[in-house]
Amino acid sequence: MSKAREHFADDGAGHERIRSIDDEVLFKVKAQRWRGAVWTDEDLPWLIAAGQREDGSPDDFYSALETTARAARAHYNANNRQPLSTTTYVGRLLPDQNDRDRYQLEAGARLVRDLAAAVRELARGSLHDGHEHAADFPAFRLGILVRADDGHETYAAVRITGSVPDDLIAVILRHVPGCDPTAWYPEYALPSRPLLPAEQAWSTLMDPKAAAELLNED
Repeated sequence: MSKAREHFADDGAGHERIRSIDDEVLFKVKAQRWRGAVWTDEDLPWLIAAGQREDGSPDDFYSALETTARAARAHYNANNRQPLSTTTYVGRLLPDQNDRDRYQLEAGARLVRDLAAAVRELARGSLHDGHEHAADFPAFRLGILVRADDGHETYAAVRITGSVPDDLIAVILRHVPGCDPTAWYPEYALPSRPLLPAEQAWSTLMDPKAAAELLNED
């Protein structure tokens, strides 16, 4: 699976088609003795089958895939009034709505995990130098500014440039370390400048102890 993700993430990589399958366009993916079949849906690659290479054996992955697909085509034609004109049928291997729903859930979980890590790193970087630190995400830019003075309260601000749904904003604010997620207030300016039209910002106070722990992280 890692090899498939790596190979199909590279837009410049060439893909070799599995010629023995003619009802869908499937591509080969190889990793040592492992072989896989990848089907793409609107540029999203799905690894729909995998097995091991066994040259000259009917158990070889690509040979077994063709045999199974031919048998599936025969079964389909025997049970449907409109027969398939292709020699193979891999429809049962393709992702269904449950697979797509699961992909969306996993993508959401990955985004939350990546956001949480980015928020912490940006806050830590800003604590070190007192300047805003920012990172780009597919639909928006996230900036965090944390300013702490000895004996004074620690100021934290979050800036977002771009269109972000409210539930995602809540996720970002919830993961700023040492800040009460219910205590953020909308801002109309950052400490050094007003907000631009495409920007949103919020501020609150960070727990000084949490700020000290964050600052001292390796």
